[in-house]
Amino acid sequence: MSARFFAAADLGASSGRVMLGRLSAGRFELTEMARFKNGPVEAADGSIHTDAAALYAAVCRGIEAAIAASGGRLESVGVDTWGVDFGRLDAAGELLEAPFHYRDERTGEIPELVFAALPAAELYRAAGLEVMPFNTIFQLVAARTDPAWSKVAKLLFTPDLLAYWLSGAQVAEVTIASTSGLLDVATRTWSKATCDHLAQTYGLPVPRVLPELVEPGTVVGTTRPGLFSQPIQVVAVGGHDTASAVASVPATTSDFAFVSSGTWSLVGLELESPVLTAASREADFTNELGIDGTVRYLKNVMGLWVLSESMRIWAVKGHSVELAPLLTQAAQVPGLTCVLDMTDERLLPPGDMPARLLEMAAETGQELIADPAVMCRCILDSLAVAYRRTIAMAVELAGRQVSVVHIVGGGCRNELLCQLTAEATGLPVVAGPAEGTALGNLLVQARACGAISGDRAALRQVSIASADLVNYQPGVLPFGDRAWAEAESRAYHRKAGG
Repeated sequence: MSARFFAAADLGASSGRVMLGRLSAGRFELTEMARFKNGPVEAADGSIHTDAAALYAAVCRGIEAAIAASGGRLESVGVDTWGVDFGRLDAAGELLEAPFHYRDERTGEIPELVFAALPAAELYRAAGLEVMPFNTIFQLVAARTDPAWSKVAKLLFTPDLLAYWLSGAQVAEVTIASTSGLLDVATRTWSKATCDHLAQTYGLPVPRVLPELVEPGTVVGTTRPGLFSQPIQVVAVGGHDTASAVASVPATTSDFAFVSSGTWSLVGLELESPVLTAASREADFTNELGIDGTVRYLKNVMGLWVLSESMRIWAVKGHSVELAPLLTQAAQVPGLTCVLDMTDERLLPPGDMPARLLEMAAETGQELIADPAVMCRCILDSLAVAYRRTIAMAVELAGRQVSVVHIVGGGCRNELLCQLTAEATGLPVVAGPAEGTALGNLLVQARACGAISGDRAALRQVSIASADLVNYQPGVLPFGDRAWAEAESRAYHRKAGG
């Protein structure tokens, strides 16, 4: 059979890329067509936004390159991005302003305001969402007094906005919508109660501006006439990048935990139904939707953002370091000497990350010196402890067992972090695919276009065939379970009341 070609537009929080996927003999070969920077853009008033128009232009250049590289045989494109952010369109379909970026600080006090009128427990029973100050629902309430709402005809999440510019279709894909707080995750529909509450309490026209929901694998249209040298189909994939990443997990059984590792670490389980219990809410677990009716039951951990932002600050202060030698040096630093809470919200915004880590160490009675290798080891040890803690909690809350941890995304290339994860969890770790998000995006497109048939297991067989996987076993480093348990206690000591 001849090869078939698909393109994945995969936009993370710090960079974007367009990947060409060549599917032949049951495996994908991925080739990068375009890579471009992405990040918050500061406006004159100090607010932080996303330059969506620039991202769209970069995506289009990548798609045209993919058409050429495929010899004109490109069949479709799918778009995935980070969650929660959105653009507002007027009646003519024009973007009213550059979308706010989730790292903008305007939502800091909003959750408390919302919960004063809409109890947290009630919202969780519908949305099942971890409380993060940047969730879409809180962004909306932060903008409640904006007079521009009278001009808004549609609200589109970031991947849906880009897909609209490509195809003209104004829809909301369910996995990205599930990061908003506006969904009923049990029924995979908009929550009428939540949307009506926002309209009645804050005057927000949410019920009017939300688009039709579609599932991953829906062909939403064809690219606009004249946009490219040939028309191609636009497929709604797992629009939330974590949904696409989990679709690529090369699992052979269902008893796995996953870590989608990049700027953020998304740590959890794939389930058939949400966990909406009071205990789950109190533990701040989120129920986000996945492909084929699944639920991604997970927690957000700050991820390698903490390291990359530390490296940026070191460079600003005249002490530039390269990642590869830094990781080599960190591997020689004694482990578990200082471990910190990688879910602490102080680590969210850009800024002097090393200073924040030093402050957190002092608060927990630990010693941390301002040396890049030592701080790097602290960050990686702390991430491993966070993975250990999160997986154990997820297993207990969901009533599941786990026999293996899959790490997908760019972080799977970090050998030290992968080994530390195996040690911390006491479980084997399978690292790969590194381009898991793009691969998951491509898998859903290929099935939608009839190039792959079958269920998630069939998709994962293609993933296994397409990826270079690396296995890590616990017991290589000289730390037993007791040492990791003690480290976890130190990391979370202050939150526990110490």
